[in-house]
Amino acid sequence: MKSSFYFTKNISEKSESKYCLAIMKMKISLLILLLLNSFFLLGQDLKFDQYWDISSSKSIVWNVHKTDSYPHGDNIEMSGKKVSAIIYYDVNKDKELSIKREIIYPQLRTFEEDWKKYRAYHKQTYAQEIEPTISMDGTNVVFKKIDSVKIDGKITFYHAPVQGIILKRTLFPSMNQRVFVENWELINNSDQEKELKIDKTDTLHQLRGYKGIYTSHVYSDSEKEISLLPQSAYNFTLYFSAAIDDEPVNGFNYKEIEAERNNFLDKIKENLVLETSNPVIDQLFYFSKIRASESIFESEMGLVHSPGGGNYYIGIWANDQAEYSGPFFPFLGYDTGIEAAKNTYLMFLKNIPQDSSPICYSFEIDGELPSCGKDRGDAAMIAYGASQFLLRNTDKNFAKKIWPLIEWSLNYCNNHRNEEGVVLSDTDEMEGRISTGEANLSTNSLYYGGLINASYLAKELGLHKLSKQYLKRSIEMANVIEKYFGYNIAGLNTYRYFKGNTHLRHWICLPLVMGIDKRAEATANALLEKLWTSNGVLVELNPASTEPNIFWDRGTLYALRGTFKAGFFEKSLNKLIDYSGKRLLGEHVPYPIEAFPENNMKHLSAESALYCRLIIEGMLSFEQTEFNSFSIAPQLSNEMSKINLKNLYIGDKAISIHLQLIDDMIETKIYLNGAELINKQIKAGEKVNVKI
Repeated sequence: MKSSFYFTKNISEKSESKYCLAIMKMKISLLILLLLNSFFLLGQDLKFDQYWDISSSKSIVWNVHKTDSYPHGDNIEMSGKKVSAIIYYDVNKDKELSIKREIIYPQLRTFEEDWKKYRAYHKQTYAQEIEPTISMDGTNVVFKKIDSVKIDGKITFYHAPVQGIILKRTLFPSMNQRVFVENWELINNSDQEKELKIDKTDTLHQLRGYKGIYTSHVYSDSEKEISLLPQSAYNFTLYFSAAIDDEPVNGFNYKEIEAERNNFLDKIKENLVLETSNPVIDQLFYFSKIRASESIFESEMGLVHSPGGGNYYIGIWANDQAEYSGPFFPFLGYDTGIEAAKNTYLMFLKNIPQDSSPICYSFEIDGELPSCGKDRGDAAMIAYGASQFLLRNTDKNFAKKIWPLIEWSLNYCNNHRNEEGVVLSDTDEMEGRISTGEANLSTNSLYYGGLINASYLAKELGLHKLSKQYLKRSIEMANVIEKYFGYNIAGLNTYRYFKGNTHLRHWICLPLVMGIDKRAEATANALLEKLWTSNGVLVELNPASTEPNIFWDRGTLYALRGTFKAGFFEKSLNKLIDYSGKRLLGEHVPYPIEAFPENNMKHLSAESALYCRLIIEGMLSFEQTEFNSFSIAPQLSNEMSKINLKNLYIGDKAISIHLQLIDDMIETKIYLNGAELINKQIKAGEKVNVKI
């Protein structure tokens, strides 16, 4: 495999000698980084087509000159509190770039009927028709060919020089305003002054929406004519904005918007920093923090985390938010994410049914459109996720406030069991896409996990009788899961997903995630061998099916979390490396995705939270039983000989964990706010209890 090379010409009005020296230094440092990454990847049996390389500054780069890397197209979503955008980019056989920008304004609800009202977000799509025309000496300077693309929390396209001019385009959302920006930097790479004319972009579109008159505005802030000195650059910006009634539709400031985005990215870089022997895993972990954390929107419910993907905004779901992303944000110490998680649990608390009905499983479009009536096992999802969040957040007063939601959720599950003790539910979070019977393994495993977590939390809140009751119920549920779901499928003593199920399913991983390991070896075999594909774990292995392979990344991410936790470190690591390489450097990057073929592998944000959690709760086997204590049971191997996790938050306390393989022992150092708590050598899988 060839090593690709890339650098950015950061031209200023300094002397040419200083400019050349700076470029030379940049070339050398970046070349070293890319070569190191290439040496690492040369040792891997790549099971995907690699387009991208890890570069400096926490970025990945697609060098279009790379053999067989074009034609190729992809898309990436980026979000802020009032805007989200999916950028589709395509490079043809001649290395010519085309971009389509789908800009979504989540708060601007439109008029739709039937089910479409749940997706009633004002959207506008823009292609080359809004791109400004640049001319020189009466001739248009057309930038088509592309040299490289960089992703680093923004996306930047570097065009090949045209008549001595280089175009660099950088796209990203405002974190706080209803605007998306595309900055154009024109660089004179010649030794002659260039006189350029730039036609300004200025388009307006209006429609009557649910909240008033919506005005979409695309405009540029360029000068009409510029003189570009040799080795100098000129910047201007395209703004994509929308307003309600008399709100301003222009007057935005690129520097302020850039500073907002940079501040956000700096915050994400500083907290929950992963450093391992594998740069691909480290980089995907960092990108996953970005995607999980940027997809937070203002709503009538307050700030809420939402999946995105062009379909899911200013709404919350019992699985994506209550179960997946909510328990992640305390680890990151990200106040905006913690606030969004709190608002999720508060919304479910406010909507506890007054009868025996199942709780609504989602609240969309500012919470005004709930989805109710179908029991997906949502009470179990909420009990499991909310209790984890409250333990990690360590806010006793807020825990007391949310406790009635957890108690109701566990009682609901307990009261909806059949004579065999199994919790009944209409379906699971797949919502009927595939059969689940009258009682499924997902709902019952999540209920078991919720009982365990709630027993710890009840004890912290002084509810000792309830704590013992929940612990007793959890023991009973473990026996029920074994008796009812334990089964031989495909020659493996693993689990059937429901009574009558004859095919292996992805969610058989959940008992391992919850610490039930009686059938661990066979289940790990089913997940990592039988169900595993180049895109992770299949939803179902049905040899007779003629349908395309269906996969949801959430299943893969839970599966790896479970197999790591159950002690299958090397097998799990090999699969994690394959998966991470494909999602970070392959044909669709740079985040975990939702599903295929449904929604065409969109970058839903909660899956990114699950990627981070599989490292923490899987590889490290992190468990929290009190507000001020936790345990890990780490494993390492020759291929993964070190794991450093810095600034993991439990409440306001910053924990750093440093693990290093020395012979057959693991050197374990744990710090609290920089002060050493533990320094000892342990065996692989040995539990380390930490009191903080």
